[in-house]
Amino acid sequence: MTMQTRVFVVHMSPKIAARLFMLAHDAGMLAEGYAWIVTDSVGNVFSTLDQNTISSMQGVLGVRPYVVQSDKLLNFDARFHSRYRQQNPGAPDPAKPIIFQYWAYDTAWAIAMALKKAGPLTLGFQIPSLKNSNSSNDLSMLGVSLDGARLIDAIRGTKFQGISGEFVLVDGQRQASVFEIFNVIGNSYQSAGFWTPKFGLRKNPIISSGPHAKVGLNTVIWPGGSGQPRGWEWPVAGKKLKIAVPVKPYNRFVNAGKNTATGNFDVTGYCIDIFDAVMQEMPYAVPYDYVPVTDPNMVTSMTMSYSEMCRQVSLKKYDAMVGDTTIIINRSLYVDFTLPYTESGVQMVVPMKENWSKNLWVFLKPIDPNLWVAILAVFLFTGFVIWLVERKDSRYFGGSTGKQLVNTAYFNFQALISVPKDPKVKKWLSKFALINWILLAWLLEKLYSASLTSMMTVRQLQPTVADLNQLINNGDYIGYQSGSFVRDLLKSLKVDEHKMRDYSPDQYADALKKGSWNGGVAAMFDEIPYLKVFMSTYCRNHTVVGRVYKTGGFGFVFPKGSPLVADVSRAILKVTEGDRIVSIERKWFGDEVACNSQANIIEPGSVITWSSLRGVFFITIGLWIAAGFVYATIWFFQRGQQGEQIQQAVAELAIERVHGDGDQNVIWRIGGDSHLLIRLHSHLPPLPLPPSAQEARSGSEAESAIISGDSALEEGRARTSGDSSLEERRDGGEPMTPPAGEPNGALSLLHVDSQNQEIGGLRER
Repeated sequence: MTMQTRVFVVHMSPKIAARLFMLAHDAGMLAEGYAWIVTDSVGNVFSTLDQNTISSMQGVLGVRPYVVQSDKLLNFDARFHSRYRQQNPGAPDPAKPIIFQYWAYDTAWAIAMALKKAGPLTLGFQIPSLKNSNSSNDLSMLGVSLDGARLIDAIRGTKFQGISGEFVLVDGQRQASVFEIFNVIGNSYQSAGFWTPKFGLRKNPIISSGPHAKVGLNTVIWPGGSGQPRGWEWPVAGKKLKIAVPVKPYNRFVNAGKNTATGNFDVTGYCIDIFDAVMQEMPYAVPYDYVPVTDPNMVTSMTMSYSEMCRQVSLKKYDAMVGDTTIIINRSLYVDFTLPYTESGVQMVVPMKENWSKNLWVFLKPIDPNLWVAILAVFLFTGFVIWLVERKDSRYFGGSTGKQLVNTAYFNFQALISVPKDPKVKKWLSKFALINWILLAWLLEKLYSASLTSMMTVRQLQPTVADLNQLINNGDYIGYQSGSFVRDLLKSLKVDEHKMRDYSPDQYADALKKGSWNGGVAAMFDEIPYLKVFMSTYCRNHTVVGRVYKTGGFGFVFPKGSPLVADVSRAILKVTEGDRIVSIERKWFGDEVACNSQANIIEPGSVITWSSLRGVFFITIGLWIAAGFVYATIWFFQRGQQGEQIQQAVAELAIERVHGDGDQNVIWRIGGDSHLLIRLHSHLPPLPLPPSAQEARSGSEAESAIISGDSALEEGRARTSGDSSLEERRDGGEPMTPPAGEPNGALSLLHVDSQNQEIGGLRER
């Protein structure tokens, strides 16, 4: 609709302008809300207007060339009044000269200076012939100076500082360098500011842009004594605004349903309530009516596309459009949008599926695969270190290769449950590695237990897809709201048009339940406000995932250049920043319910990863390296000290025999090729048994061990039936046994020959 203007620019002769202002004042058009501006045709002669005219011009703004008050000007005024009194004795003083008189004075000087510059005019005049003249006036008979062209060029090139300012001609016209803006107040006027082509508006006639230059205008008193007028008003008896409203299936944002009783449309919804609240915040009354818009080509009386409705507004068929209309760049090319009143952006909602707690390998899920590999590496390295250090000095880590591997692995697993009580580990490096492994295993066990407990007790859900690229790669179908711009957005994101399906918001849940290959879709794209409404009902089995594709949010639509846009936008801010928006949202969406669907998803932070514990592993590796360096240094300096090793081994044998069966002989060979043996016997020889019993026992109980001095503490138990090469014999091949009468627990140092026959030795109880 057409608004009534309240701004008038007056450019006419002073006499006609005086009559206009008298009539406008009597008609009440110089009241509050109006703005009047006069040009220099009136402003230059303002001082010559009578008081009645000036009284009717209260609040009027005027523009006129400004004459700087220079010494030349003041001297001219004094000389002008003095000469006038001399030539007109007894006459009243004349009015102050106006700008035209100043310009005339400077023009006369310019012509004089041009004549002086051009020199004598000697070419004379060219008189037109009477025979060739068809004009009936005398002007055609005037002669044309042959020196005229030269004189005109001299005048155009004349520049000097006159009493009215700098004299310069541009295209034959005198140019003013400064314009004064004055405000009519009372019986006179006051200066509101100045304007120059170079520096724009200034509050004082400074012609430079220094730090003291005050930009803008001084206080202006507008007609009616009011503040700055808007410049237009709604007509008192004018028609109402026609507000276009889309017709679509029921939703909470906008619903234009047809009333079967009256046959009219009832317009309701969240967007409608927001617009009504905004109109109430406007600084003036705006009458309007809602006009539901349907597509005439559709039998179901559904709305046309939102972009087409925006085009109807741009063609002035409607004065505005209210609804869930998204601010996007394509539409802003032909309509103006207000500020948005909702969140902006487009995301996708996908169904969730149960995961992990019903999986056969759920016990592996709390720890990341990379971390499992790191744990296994530490486990194997710890076992290797213990075996490498202890295998020469401990019988537990000796024996065959298979036995060594089994004992080492068993020992590491045993350390996970409790610290071993048996003194199987003697070297400090082994103990250090074992402590590191136990501490690391303790930390992992605590974290593993917490994560596994969460997985097994909480309903675990995972989104079926993570982002748009996965949907495109899988060839899944994607849904969007019917008539929405989201279709164009998906096409711009390289989604195949044949893989897109449109739905109304109440069909989202059913389409997602069917799935992509059962007539539904794998994901639904829509704007965030719609997804929030959907999730308030279906958040238990759905979640919002993927990046946010930014948009402008919902806004109201007006034609290009509409003066309402700025005021409506300010009113939107008042509504959205106050409590009114809260009550409207509660009315249509209810109290916000916390949706725990996101809490049901195991995020990467719920799984123990290598990156979260790599600091612990780095510390462990660093300690191992330091300990290995220290151990290597000590070994290098103590590698020749075999005596202490022998004493330690003998003491160990004695301790083992205390805990042994008591019926076994242990023989220790000192050195790999030595003929010295140490024999430890804990009890007297057993009494002879019957032959049958001896045969049964000979394969299971007869046992002796030879422990090499080069491999301290290496297990050397060799059963008679298993390794005869380790069994010591003498005197015709009989096994070496302690002499009859040798005390219980005797320790013998024997010297044997190459055939292991005793040559001599020492015995000690």
